[in-house]
Amino acid sequence: MASFDAANRRAIEEVRAFAAYLKEQKLPKASAPYALGRDKYKKLLEYGEMVTLSPEQILEIGLRELQRKQQVFAEAAREIDPARPPVEVFRAIQKDHPTEQALIPDTARDLDMIRQFVIDRHIITIPSPVRATVAETPQFMRATSFASMDTPGPFETKATEAYYYVTPVEADWPPQQKEEWLTAFNYYTTDIVLIHEAYPGHYVQFLCLNASPATKLEKIFSSYAFVEGWAHYAEQMLVDEGFGADPSPTPTQEGKVKAAKYRLAQTDEALLRICRLCVSIKLHCQGMSVEAATKFFQDNCYYEQKPARQEAIRGAYDPEFLYYTLGKLEILKLREDYRRQEGEKFTLQAFHDEMLRHGAPPIRLLREVMLKDRAVWDHVL
Repeated sequence: MASFDAANRRAIEEVRAFAAYLKEQKLPKASAPYALGRDKYKKLLEYGEMVTLSPEQILEIGLRELQRKQQVFAEAAREIDPARPPVEVFRAIQKDHPTEQALIPDTARDLDMIRQFVIDRHIITIPSPVRATVAETPQFMRATSFASMDTPGPFETKATEAYYYVTPVEADWPPQQKEEWLTAFNYYTTDIVLIHEAYPGHYVQFLCLNASPATKLEKIFSSYAFVEGWAHYAEQMLVDEGFGADPSPTPTQEGKVKAAKYRLAQTDEALLRICRLCVSIKLHCQGMSVEAATKFFQDNCYYEQKPARQEAIRGAYDPEFLYYTLGKLEILKLREDYRRQEGEKFTLQAFHDEMLRHGAPPIRLLREVMLKDRAVWDHVL
């Protein structure tokens, strides 16, 4: 503890000194413009993810995907309640959530259920029996975390435990604040987030990385589009494979509605990520303001003003948040190219196992590893 306290004091001193340096020397010289500009943005895509399409081409793809997903959202809502606007239908399903006392045990139950679905449907080989433990988010992390996955580092050999943290309501919150917080943990959205963070999303990604023959360098450095693209892809892929749906060949109306609720929740997550792609390019290449970006989120993924503005602000300092959707689309394209290559030998499990055994490189590089036809390597989207 003495060594830790000394190191901690030093870290605190350095952070405070850096903050003072920014305030005294950098802020007086700072200017308002934050946009990278088209040329730098193009280099960001090319140097970071080896994507050579122009920002305009990617934006065009994003806008088409946005329109398509809005249609999916509307169709799923109609299946649930054709008499109400789609956004109202989505808000209504958010009321179906656990109590504050049941939040952790219900989440743990669903996590096991999703893991079993992945195994039963042969989605991917899970290379370790070590399961993620659901626990309350530590107090010091709660101000900035809704739910998160905490896994050991790639070179850890002793502490193999992994935790899926869920931020509970606080005991001193008024009833209305508790209810508003718990709506975000509605059963449908919670399961989609569990898929993203754990099975077969980030946790399985981590397990496969550790078990893979990837070099130490490949285990340290990762592609933003690969890591977040995989987890976002996993959400849609699992719903496409029947998660949440009635497995009967003649599903009941109740079963159809339940499946539509999962589709609605997953599509809502997709709409947010597609809006991030569009806003990133518009903010940094086309002069969009933060105010206009806020409205874009409100109009196109149906966010309220406050969270929409937070997303817009993030886009100003994190232009790479386009990679959730870009990575997902690259993976879908790779899957179809790999399916054509393998023909009757293709299985989803084999594709996923092969994809996650090479570290987490830019997907353009992964195409060179998995696809034999050099002519298609550059066709990432």
